[in-house]
Amino acid sequence: MSLPKELKYSEEHEWVKVEGNQVRIGITDFAQSELGDIVFVELPEVGDEIQADEPFGSVESVKTVSELYAPLSGKVVAVNEDLDDSPELVNESPYEKAWMITIELSDESELEKLMTAEQYEAMIKED
Repeated sequence: MSLPKELKYSEEHEWVKVEGNQVRIGITDFAQSELGDIVFVELPEVGDEIQADEPFGSVESVKTVSELYAPLSGKVVAVNEDLDDSPELVNESPYEKAWMITIELSDESELEKLMTAEQYEAMIKED
């Protein structure tokens, strides 16, 4: 299982890459492996506002449909359109090609509640 050290992680299995006042968000390698083969990804539109801990989209696999929970609040400034035609990228490349959205943060202090790779790894080992 891959856990890049430079990323932050949420309890809902999203990863966050901080890029100035914007963050890129996707789901972790652990999450995609638990879900199985991803067949559909539903994401918000550019311009939408998302709220921390609220659903912002969903991922459908052959096994189940799972809500995606926003790790942070902000305005969506980019959506990964590649996932419309190639949802399998979530399984193949959860950190590089399968980023889901980029948001402009509305509250940078929310970053403090996210976990390091080590903390996230400890959490999933407990489950």
